[in-house]
Amino acid sequence: MHEASVVIARPQPCEQLVLIFHGVGSSAQDLAPLGRALAQACPGAAVVSVQAPYPSQLGRGQEWFSVIGVSEDNRPGRIAQAMPQFVQTIRHWQDVMGIDAQRTVLVGFSQGAIMSLEGTQMLEPLAGKVIAMAGRFAQPVRQAPAGTQVHLIHGEQDGVVLPQWSVQAHQQIGALGGAVTLDLLPGLGHGIDDRALQLAIRHLASPEGP
Repeated sequence: MHEASVVIARPQPCEQLVLIFHGVGSSAQDLAPLGRALAQACPGAAVVSVQAPYPSQLGRGQEWFSVIGVSEDNRPGRIAQAMPQFVQTIRHWQDVMGIDAQRTVLVGFSQGAIMSLEGTQMLEPLAGKVIAMAGRFAQPVRQAPAGTQVHLIHGEQDGVVLPQWSVQAHQQIGALGGAVTLDLLPGLGHGIDDRALQLAIRHLASPEGP
């Protein structure tokens, strides 16, 4: 399943690993331009745009879980079913690049951000940083993300994944003592603009600590 992912940069040696996760109905190729921009800004990083494993039931692209008939009640179960393969995918690329979890960054958009955020609730950290754009948790944050900085980027005009979900996640992680930042972007809908890109680059290059 990993053959459809796009390896954008693989410097030798690698200082960190950046895994990019697209939204439902999209593909690894669709976020390759984002990956190229991140690779150019961080030349020491291996960058991979990851292809979700399942054909989307929306009729095009790929997905980690179906959004047909998705609800607040059934979303957590769908994510829990997809999570083992998500974790295996992260571990696969860490092994390929010779990078540990602490030097791994997950950059997710929409469903890719949802999977990345929910991955922070695992007992063992999957990554040192998660940059979640237009994402949300499927349920209230259960624990502070152990050893993981979380950076939330969200358009204030997002009508697909409402920005209130990132506001709530910021409050909940902060209340649990986790490392988290929140950037709300006026005028941005459900997408990634240059402001979101520049924030992602800044968070990618930032030292430890929010």
